[in-house]
Amino acid sequence: MDLALLRTFVTVHRAGSFTRAAALLGLSQPAVTSQIRTLERQLGRPLFLRQARGVTPTTIGDELAHKAAPHLDALVEIAESGLEEDSSLRTLHLAGPLEFTAERALPALTELTGEDGQSFALRASFGTAEEVLEGLAAGHHDLAISTVRPRGALLSATALCDEEHVLVAAPHWAERIGSGTLHRTGPSVLEHVPVVEVHESLPFVARYWASVFDSRPVAPGTVIVPDLRAVLACAAAGAGLAVLPRYLCAGALGRGDVVALHEPAVPPLRTYFLVVRTGTLAMPHIARAHEWLERAATGWC
Repeated sequence: MDLALLRTFVTVHRAGSFTRAAALLGLSQPAVTSQIRTLERQLGRPLFLRQARGVTPTTIGDELAHKAAPHLDALVEIAESGLEEDSSLRTLHLAGPLEFTAERALPALTELTGEDGQSFALRASFGTAEEVLEGLAAGHHDLAISTVRPRGALLSATALCDEEHVLVAAPHWAERIGSGTLHRTGPSVLEHVPVVEVHESLPFVARYWASVFDSRPVAPGTVIVPDLRAVLACAAAGAGLAVLPRYLCAGALGRGDVVALHEPAVPPLRTYFLVVRTGTLAMPHIARAHEWLERAATGWC
């Protein structure tokens, strides 16, 4: 059986689409369709059911993918390991949320970009969870960090770490509210405090209110800036309250630039996932970066 046909078949099986598989393989969609039809004729059985949006594997298709995929991945690993001596051939394309990638992931990976005999070039891009997962699925990135666990067979996710969210404001706002008032009265005491957020929908504040107070925030956003580091700067300057990841505001809390307005018994958490296209961990530079980030994350939680 032709390995090229099997490779195309496994890619379609994982992608769930001839179009997406063609993009990943660098082939035209008619070429992919022709290869799958050839394989189906050789086996005498249909491998996929064509639907309005993509394809779904038949039972035979699932069985063949289960048997063939691990061996194809192993062949890729063997082929890729032969290129390891020339690090110039290796560029890792990483995508993730702006602040977390900049503050956590990129500093951790810089050790792998030096002249240690195991280095690679690094390219980073930023976006929402939807954007980075779509880019990864389309083959634009090698590794993605996402706050959403992807579905389907094309992408594989590993939980990386949990991020604690903290309700903060400049000290003078805490003095106005009064120590312990929020615990006694609930969020109503905050109705007249301005809100600093990354979007008009108040994603961080709304999530905090729903998780901690079982309610919705009343005050609209006063300052909207699409960068959590700018949100922190505005909150420290007295613009209003904000909900921020603890890793991002820990230094400001320690210096007293901002204070925590509330310390719930169970703080809101958000999980980050490390995501790759299924099978690409057979490529040594992706596997090394994946392992390195997992190891670094043990000190982030």
